[in-house]
Amino acid sequence: MRIFSIVGQKNAGKTTLLVAMSREFRRQGKRVMTIKHASHPADADRPGTDTWRHFHEGDAERVLIASPELRVIFEHSRDTEDPESLARRYFQGADIVLVEGFKQSSLPRIEVYRSETAPRPLYDPEYPSARLWVAILTDSRELTAKCRVLRFSDTMWLHLLCSLAWEHAKVLDG
Repeated sequence: MRIFSIVGQKNAGKTTLLVAMSREFRRQGKRVMTIKHASHPADADRPGTDTWRHFHEGDAERVLIASPELRVIFEHSRDTEDPESLARRYFQGADIVLVEGFKQSSLPRIEVYRSETAPRPLYDPEYPSARLWVAILTDSRELTAKCRVLRFSDTMWLHLLCSLAWEHAKVLDG
């Protein structure tokens, strides 16, 4: 299993890029699974539903709702697990796990940077973590970096980013 991260400032387009990359990997016949890091509690269940009652009123550690085409697990857990541990725990059999967020992780990454959403990218060549950046996808014509810089106006950037992600992804042992 390979694991790779997409990072960027709020509203830069991380989810849009992750979805596009996921679809491209699926088109290539790969099993793709994703992890989304959120800084706020997930609101995936509504008060009054049976699963909400199981989870909140019953104080169950885990609740799984199984329907004909979808399964969802609700789990009480402190947000202390890194994306690699989460991938090992939940995503056996994946060819690649795409991670959105987890900026503090040690995963190789692509940054989405839009000049309208932040004055500068997260990437800083002076930081020790700069070695984790595989590429930056941007709308800025002036941005340069020690990693590859692709622009939204370039052709074939999605295919190139998927190739770079696959090549540079961290390989997880079982």
